[in-house]
Amino acid sequence: MKDIIEVGLKTRKVDFSKIKTDILAVGLFSDVEKLDSLNAMLNKALGGAIQDILKIGDFKARERACTIIYGNEKVGAKRIMLIGLGEKGKVTLDTIRKASAVAAKKTVELKAKTLSLALHNALGKSFDLSEVGQACAEGAYYGSYSYDEFITESEDGRLGSLKVEIVDSDSNKIKNMNKGIVIGTVIGQAQCYSRTIANRPGNIIYPEKVAGLAKELARKSKSLTCTVFNDKQLKEKGMGGIMAVGSGSIHKPVFIVLKHKPTSKKANSLPTVAIVGKAITFDSGGISIKPSASMDEMKFDKSGGIAILSTMKAIAELDLPLNVYGLIPSAENLPSGSSYRPGDIITTFSGKTVEVQNTDAEGRMILCDAIAYAAKEKCDIIVDMATLTGACMVALGKHMAGLMGNDDELMKQIQKASEESGEKVWPMPSSEEYAEEMKSKIADLKNIGTRWGGACTAAAFLKQFVGESKWAHLDVAGVDLISGATDYASEGSTGFGVRLLVAFLKNMANSK
Repeated sequence: MKDIIEVGLKTRKVDFSKIKTDILAVGLFSDVEKLDSLNAMLNKALGGAIQDILKIGDFKARERACTIIYGNEKVGAKRIMLIGLGEKGKVTLDTIRKASAVAAKKTVELKAKTLSLALHNALGKSFDLSEVGQACAEGAYYGSYSYDEFITESEDGRLGSLKVEIVDSDSNKIKNMNKGIVIGTVIGQAQCYSRTIANRPGNIIYPEKVAGLAKELARKSKSLTCTVFNDKQLKEKGMGGIMAVGSGSIHKPVFIVLKHKPTSKKANSLPTVAIVGKAITFDSGGISIKPSASMDEMKFDKSGGIAILSTMKAIAELDLPLNVYGLIPSAENLPSGSSYRPGDIITTFSGKTVEVQNTDAEGRMILCDAIAYAAKEKCDIIVDMATLTGACMVALGKHMAGLMGNDDELMKQIQKASEESGEKVWPMPSSEEYAEEMKSKIADLKNIGTRWGGACTAAAFLKQFVGESKWAHLDVAGVDLISGATDYASEGSTGFGVRLLVAFLKNMANSK
């Protein structure tokens, strides 16, 4: 396998009229006729080229629109990349994040070696520069990413690395942005890591390999420890849900427990949060086998668990002052003579019994054991993330994750993190009406409800295992992958959840 493109990011004080770079990216609003000072200077040096292209109408500065103007002897940059920011009154940090991603993606496509971002100049004093720096860094990593580990020959001859710099002529602005750039770099790298692992196929990534990645993270970190329960230990602990789902595969299931204990503060006085992720490394549906069409995409059924792994990587590097459990139940759901069957009754880690009515409702079977483990460890807050139901995609499409939970304040905190991170969520119910549908006549629970409200009944099932903890559930089916490339992202895994969870945990740490 070859390496994913390496991105180096830094800040630099520059004279914009003399800057040496392959591409200088600047932002423009669609509803502002007067150019900001940077664009006005560039326009003059380019003989009015920016005003001309706007006047002709070839570039309308709609959000994420992009065009190139080539430099001359009066401009140090080889190319000026104009990035549309849309209407000025509607600009958010996510606008800047995606604009940076557009610039990075286009730079990679052009095989340019250096990208200088000056998008912030169009904003004036509208945003905190530290937050702008973080958004630019996250966007640069996101847009430059492309999964091509297994392409042995490539006609496009993409470069092995990209140098990105955030530039300004004012050293104070650079200093303020740099605070956020440090954080954005950590998060951006973690999200790219998540995308790479999620993109890898089932013959490369299976439960034991996920466990190996977790152990590797812990070895490299001062704040992380890792414990992996193998199939024998799972049986001893009575984790029947995880064992059942993984029973049909030669790759045995595991339960990964990563713990972050901050080095910067005494941990015993801090709250404990569990983040839990479903890592089904390949989901055939088991005995209740899926249709063959698009089954290759079931390698992405590990996305929730991999996002947890990557979030733990990020919070360890940021050394957030929180106690955090990263809990990842991992299995491969395949049909065989040893698979669990429809009609089986499984005793879970909590002691509750579950009647299996469909082996393709496997995510909740492994999550219920992990959530019950978090409750037993007396975690104050539990947040789980999973590509859990197609029903959530039917409800929300491919633009937002479903958010359910048992505590309004916790859900508001996650919504706030969603606004900051640009990873969108939408609240949905999981009340007792839905829990009633999950009751079995021959066991405590069954693993599917009716065909209606499937995302809500699945969440209501999980709620039965949280105990007294505050709990939130994120159903990320639909937002975990992009089937076709967009103007700011390549196809494949999105790494959804890494930015969201880091923002949530970072806000919690800052409030203590």
